[in-house]
Amino acid sequence: MTTQTARRPGRPALPRTTEAAVLHGATDLRIEQKPLKTLGPDDVLVEMRSGGICGSDMHYFADGRNGTNELRQPTVLGHEGAGVVIAAGEAANIAVGTAVAIEPALPCRECPTCLSGRYNVCATGTCFGSPPTDGLFARQVVVPAAALHALPDSVPAEIGAAIEPLAVAVWAVERAQVQAGHRVLITGAGPIGLLVAQVAAVRGAAEIIVTDVNDDRLAVAAKFGATRTINTANEGLDLKGMDRLIECSGNPRALSDGIYTLGPAARATVVGQARPTVDGIPLGYLQRYEIDLVTAFRYAHAFPTAIELASAGKVDLRSIITSTYPLADAAAALTAPVTDPTNLKVLITY
Repeated sequence: MTTQTARRPGRPALPRTTEAAVLHGATDLRIEQKPLKTLGPDDVLVEMRSGGICGSDMHYFADGRNGTNELRQPTVLGHEGAGVVIAAGEAANIAVGTAVAIEPALPCRECPTCLSGRYNVCATGTCFGSPPTDGLFARQVVVPAAALHALPDSVPAEIGAAIEPLAVAVWAVERAQVQAGHRVLITGAGPIGLLVAQVAAVRGAAEIIVTDVNDDRLAVAAKFGATRTINTANEGLDLKGMDRLIECSGNPRALSDGIYTLGPAARATVVGQARPTVDGIPLGYLQRYEIDLVTAFRYAHAFPTAIELASAGKVDLRSIITSTYPLADAAAALTAPVTDPTNLKVLITY
């Protein structure tokens, strides 16, 4: 590994390159040396401890694309990550040795949308691990200090990558406006759906029904606050008068069927990745009962709440982590949830 000259007298030389998992094309993942960005005054060098596998990473690996975004050049994957600060620029207000979770979205922070607080939908923003922006599956990464959130001792960096999907769940429940006493339907018992169930329970939901086609995942949901689980491969969705639908599967049928379970003045929130266009949405039913249909994209200001919930033990992160792989086996990690459907959250550890 080559190094760059220290920025100040007495500071150790910093690495110029790092080992990373680089996707060159569908199923063509290579562990190779990548140049590191020179540390700027507002930047921080993080030594990674954990990186989470997300469905988007799996799509990029399997197909070379995720939704409408296509891999056009070799790119480091990964947007769920945590590590320890090993160097900081002069203007970065964070101490070396601090354990941190990395918020991967990189908004411009200057446009009216960002200034309004909705930086998650910045029109010119980028995100770590979303091609062509290199991601976090590397031994060291340079990130803006503004993207870091300090982790307490109760949330070690070795599992800290799971804070990112928890932030997705926090924002989903916020967008759904779940309130105490609500009856909540969650479609999809993957990692996000399971975390949404826990956050909804924290918010005081009186009834939490989780659906999926995987009995193993539904069994986990029952441990995570679901008052009822339904395997929709074997059982119809015979529900009425639900207050909230939080769709986490990305399946259009789950969305349309879920909407019909909602009562008047309810709310449906799309969290799972939506297709570009979807037929079959019951617009007339939505209008007749003034049911709000909203979407959730990543998160805004959700990391502090996610860290607080995990630190206080109100959300169980460890139980959704089912497998860990070293960086050298990143390709196996990216297929683990497919080869073993009992897998939930898979981590790369360093």
